[in-house]
This record gives sequence, C-alpha cells and structure tokens, in this order.
Amino acid sequence: MRIRTALLAMTSMVAAPSLAMASTITGPYVDMGAGYNLVQGQHTHYSTGQSGTVHHSTGFNGYLSTGWGFGNGLRVEVEGAYNQTHTHSIGGDISRGGSRRAHGKDQGYGGFINVLYDIDLKQFGIDAPVTPFVGVGAGYLWQHYRMGLRSGSNVASMNSTHGGFAAQGIVGAAYDIPGVPGLALTTQYRFIGQTASDSGVSIGHYRNTSHQHVTMGTRYTHQFILGLRYAFNNAPPPPPPAPHVVVPPAPTPARTYLVFFDWDKSDLTARAREIVSQAAQASTHVQTTRIEVNGYTDNSAAHPGPRGTKYNQGLSLRRANSVKAELVRNGVPANAIDIHGYGDTNPLVATAKNTREPQNRRVEIILK
Repeated sequence: MRIRTALLAMTSMVAAPSLAMASTITGPYVDMGAGYNLVQGQHTHYSTGQSGTVHHSTGFNGYLSTGWGFGNGLRVEVEGAYNQTHTHSIGGDISRGGSRRAHGKDQGYGGFINVLYDIDLKQFGIDAPVTPFVGVGAGYLWQHYRMGLRSGSNVASMNSTHGGFAAQGIVGAAYDIPGVPGLALTTQYRFIGQTASDSGVSIGHYRNTSHQHVTMGTRYTHQFILGLRYAFNNAPPPPPPAPHVVVPPAPTPARTYLVFFDWDKSDLTARAREIVSQAAQASTHVQTTRIEVNGYTDNSAAHPGPRGTKYNQGLSLRRANSVKAELVRNGVPANAIDIHGYGDTNPLVATAKNTREPQNRRVEIILK
C-alpha cells in the first residue's frame, strides 16, 4: 500500500502543469534531493548454519551531486548519498522459525558516478513543460547495522559496518521554475542494489554469548525523491532566426548613349563610332531585354515648309539605321534592336523656329 501511494504521488507530480519551458543542461550543475526509503527483506546467513530475513520499516534518504551537461541531453555526475532505515523484525532460524520484532536501525553512506540522459520531448512533437530523464550509476556503499533481537532467553545483537559494490537505475523528470533561470524542480524514482557482505553478530544467552559471522544478502532499495537542481550556464535559448525574405532585385535603370550628327548628315563621325562601340560593349555586361535606337533632327530643314518636316522625319530614321548598322557590326544581334525616327520633335534643347542646334541632331541608344 505504501509503495502504491508513493508511486501515485510521484506520478501526479510528473503530470502537474508548469509554466516553465523545458531545457537541456550545458555546462556545470549541482543537484540535491531527499525522499522516502523502502528496503526489501534482506536475507542473512550465519556461521552456525542458521538463516533469516531482516525486515525494514520505512526510512529516508538524501543525496548531493555535481555534474556536467554536454548540451545534447547527456550528463555525467558524481554523487554522495545517505540513507537510514529502521529495523522492523527478523525472521527465520535466528528467531526460532518465526518472526520476532527487532529494534534498531541501519545507516548507509557512499558515492556513485552516474550517467544520465535528458529526453527532449519536442523531438517527438510533444510541447510539454517537462524534461524526463533516465540514468544509471555505479559506486560503493557502506551500511552500518545497529539492531537487536530478544527471543526468550536468547539475545542476538549486531553493531557493525560493512561495504559493497552498489548500482542504481534512475527515472525522473525536471521542471524549470519560472522566473529563476537555471533552477529546476526534480522528481525521481531510484532502484539500488548492493552486493552481499560479511559482518559480525553476537548470539547467545545472557551469560553465555558467542560471536559469529553473518553474511548479509544482496540489499535492494526503492527510493522516491524530490529535489532541486541548478544549472550555471542558463542563458536563454537564442531566438529563432528571422524568416529569410527574398528581396527581388531592383530593376536595372536604363542606360542612354547620345550620338550626335553634322547638319543634314546621317553618317557617323569617328567620335560617334566610339560612343556606339561603348554602347555595344555595355549591352554585353548588363542585363538588357531590348535596345532602342531613336533618331532626331533639329527644327531647321534643307527644304522649306511641309516638305522640310517630311525630310527631317526621313533624316532621323536614316540616322537611326546608321547607328543600328554600327551596333550590329560591334556584335549586337539585329533582332535585339528597335529603331524609331521622330524628326524634329522632342528636342533636347528648346530653340526658336528654324534653328540649327547640334545637340538636337542626335540618336539616343537606350539599353533596357
């Protein structure tokens, strides 16, 4: 009944909600705890050939440990442990085949080296505010027995210390305490086994006492523990990285090259050919979809009246074709070039009517 009650209490603590966020330890930590101790019946064998069983009542335990977390769930620690249990009764040959009430207690102390693993529930898609852990440990425990039994005129007593190898299995859970970074509440169940060892016992009548050896069988202990753990490197986890935003590249601004012409001419000067060559080279180094070649004239004309307007329109187109031919000669595909002639419209420099303006006699090469 007592074991079941303790297990239910531990289960309720594990299931209790918490506002803290579960964490994995990286670096040094300290741990301490105390709890309920329950020892199974321990078999004994005496040098006289007799045997018996020591029954224990409940007791308590405590531990203090320090360790190191590797940040991946794995932890290693060194632990100092203490336990104390009262003797309830002794049965078997030593008590004449029955079970006799005994008085006394036994105390244990020693150390373990433990290896533990914290289980990150988020790896399994469980967002719970708790970190379960499991572990194993190995070490050495000394057990001091001080107890006595009276059966009629026979008296048996033991007052001795013996030690032996011990191993333990650990199952538990940790809850981060809100507002105190690094501090966690822990609940644990431990099962400890300690190897058999020899001790001494006095058996006999009041006036005829003999000293004999007794072999204490393997000791099995169940422990239910509540504790506190503090991790020193308790910096909060880094915030999640900002979502990667792909910024589309800004459109490449159009580049314009100006090619100027002599009055009433559509052939290219040496300087004009240099500018056209620069435009052709630029079209291979920047991303372009089309190349516009737009021809213009000034508002003077070789012929007066409407005939002059029509003449300027044709002259602007001839100038555009001259530039296109030079671009093709410099390696630009002809199908990538659009040509237009605008006559004396869209002047670069505003002038009075019938004015010969060199800057208006031009072709604009626009890379788009």
